[in-house]
Amino acid sequence: MTDIQGDCEDRFGKVREVLAASLGSADVGASVAVFVDGEPVVDLWGGYVDAARTVAWERDTITTVWSTTKTMTALCALVLADRGELDLDAPVAAYWPEFAVAGKESTLVRHLLGHTAGLPDFTGPIAVDDLFDWPAVTARLAAQAPAWVPGTAGGYHSVTFGFLVGEVVRRVTGRSLGTFFAEEVAGPLGADFHIGLAAEHDHRVAPLIPDPQGDKPPGFLVGVSDSYSEAWRRAEVPAINGYGNARSVAAAQSALVGGGGLLSPAGAERVFEEQFHGEDRVLGAPMRYSLGYRLEGRTCSWGGWGGSVVLVDAEHRMVVAYVMNQVLWDGGYDRGLGAVMAAYDGITG
Repeated sequence: MTDIQGDCEDRFGKVREVLAASLGSADVGASVAVFVDGEPVVDLWGGYVDAARTVAWERDTITTVWSTTKTMTALCALVLADRGELDLDAPVAAYWPEFAVAGKESTLVRHLLGHTAGLPDFTGPIAVDDLFDWPAVTARLAAQAPAWVPGTAGGYHSVTFGFLVGEVVRRVTGRSLGTFFAEEVAGPLGADFHIGLAAEHDHRVAPLIPDPQGDKPPGFLVGVSDSYSEAWRRAEVPAINGYGNARSVAAAQSALVGGGGLLSPAGAERVFEEQFHGEDRVLGAPMRYSLGYRLEGRTCSWGGWGGSVVLVDAEHRMVVAYVMNQVLWDGGYDRGLGAVMAAYDGITG
């Protein structure tokens, strides 16, 4: 049995068992956390930082969580909306005038959050290094024509989501998305999550380990190896390059169930406003999107490529998060979903 560190209330013992089993098979290093009413009831970690299994995963080890970062970006918009500083029903151009071209004049802020804006990808060639130039990449999106009439269809905005929502946040607050998140979300909640990682944290990073099949699947813009660069860590790519662990992910997302008093009850409830329900044009699968999350019943969730997961359950006021360093393309989410189901055993048992 793999050695597991941290704390776990007795009723959630199955979560510990699931993490231990995962670390004994497919995983290298990982963490899992469960928060109820904004308080940790499970905070566990184990395994190793490196593929050679020589350096232990510690309490404050962090790693890239890929698209789980989108939930943090969405949370920033929800906070601003709750404060009355951002109108989700306003045209994007009300905050970002340059956006009102090429058929995007009527695009609403909620279209950006709900993956219905028609900008799921960049037109023309783009390299990973281009993503580090915020003014250039947002200007490119502002000039681009949508792939469909905004608001009429849904398609996963895998990389563009963070720039689109992030630029609106910047126009409203005068701060970059990463700075606003650090000062107004992570700081107040004590969440060790970063969008734009300062050098002082580099020593805590567990480099991602690629899937045995390779660095990235065909058609992917970004691969595991891209996350190794200093430029990647310092940049803000708020759809995909956040750094954290399960504890920090769960702590931040607990804002949606009253954690830290960051959102009013009405402000938190807005996460359940359905934006799209149907066939996702990019993923080719049925999806139900809210304001930045996937909806199912009274839960909202999302995950990151290779396996990281966060789920928020409003009925049980519970957040479950799983973060790992071993990227797996096939069945990668099974590890996190196993932790989610084990958490339900504890909360309902």
